Amino acid sequence: QLQASGGGLVHTGGSLRLSCVASGNIIRIDDMGWYRQAPGKQRELVATISSGGSTNYADSVLGRFTISRDNAKKTMFLQMNSLKPEDTAVYYCRADTLTINHSGEYVAERAWGQGTLVTVSS
Repeated sequence: QLQASGGGLVHTGGSLRLSCVASGNIIRIDDMGWYRQAPGKQRELVATISSGGSTNYADSVLGRFTISRDNAKKTMFLQMNSLKPEDTAVYYCRADTLTINHSGEYVAERAWGQGTLVTVSS
């Protein structure tokens, strides 16, 4: 399971830091990422980070947002600076995980968090 938090209401130019914590019988977490969905729009990629720390950003957030992760704590972060009204959206975290089920089998799956709302006022 993934639990996202840190959303809120900020003014233009403000900052927020989102967190995403993974829990459960997780053996390994591979790629992780943040996505967002604005009202009336499709979900879009914001940023991704590999297990080794390689990052990728959407052009719209490059230079303003920073994705990071703490593998020991199974946590991912998104530092968002210089926020704009167009950043307003529900932000979702995603992780590609390897878990072990009750039968002792390894299961690879893509998990999604529940979303956290970010609102940037003009």
